[in-house]
Amino acid sequence: MLQPHPRSAPQASVRQASPGFGLGLRRPHYQDFLARPQPVDWLEVISENYMALGGKPREVLFKIRAHYPIALHGVSMSLGSPGALNPDYLRALKALADAVEPLWVSDHLAWTGIHGFNSHDLLPLPYNAESLRRMIEHVDAAQTCLGRRILIENPSSYVAFRASDMDEADFLTELCQRTDCLLLLDVNNVFVSSVNHGFDPRAYLRRLPAGRVQQIHVAGHTDRGDVIIDTHDQPVRDEVWALYADALHHVGDVATMIERDDQIPDLSELLTELDRAREIARQVNAAELV
Repeated sequence: MLQPHPRSAPQASVRQASPGFGLGLRRPHYQDFLARPQPVDWLEVISENYMALGGKPREVLFKIRAHYPIALHGVSMSLGSPGALNPDYLRALKALADAVEPLWVSDHLAWTGIHGFNSHDLLPLPYNAESLRRMIEHVDAAQTCLGRRILIENPSSYVAFRASDMDEADFLTELCQRTDCLLLLDVNNVFVSSVNHGFDPRAYLRRLPAGRVQQIHVAGHTDRGDVIIDTHDQPVRDEVWALYADALHHVGDVATMIERDDQIPDLSELLTELDRAREIARQVNAAELV
């Protein structure tokens, strides 16, 4: 059984300097970014949408890449699956990363399929030694193939496992210590999981290794009454903005991105949300200097 590392002083930051405030690049906004400069510091794209050689999406990506730094965010690496990672997937991702020269590459604390089947969903893991060993093996393999650290995103959670014997914050901290990976902190996911499972989201944030957080996602969710769902189809809610401010107090100046994947509004609406993120960060920085 894997033994946890002894607790030590907080890790020094190993992340890159923040590139600022970004958006997820989605098809409805291609022309906005091709037509004129936008007040966006960087863009994140879904890796799988651009891994095939040729095609219009890839052509557009490289035109936009000439003007904006790009981060690659994957949804199908399936780091939590049993067995080896898909070598064809890793080769295609490496080829894309070599061509794009991204800020970084990220994926999820999740599994998406087994034996060649892809569920196209981010499926949960029990947090125990077996899952940790598998994640360590797969993160190490991905980082070796890509020749770079990757970022691991915390999931939104709707179920818990009897087999879990550690919580998510400890699991992610241990994964960072064992693999030297970084974190993509999805603040909305923390909020969603905290409501669904009844834990304190601010205490969760304080237990993450702050120096390992390279990027933050901020997004909207849908409230179903007895459960809330990470749908990415709504504006960011006030309680998530408040948690974002708490996250910045803990992790400091890191890249922030507004994530919207459905019911995508005009770009102007997302730019307004991005301005709110900038203002919250400004206020947090000012408070830290007092």
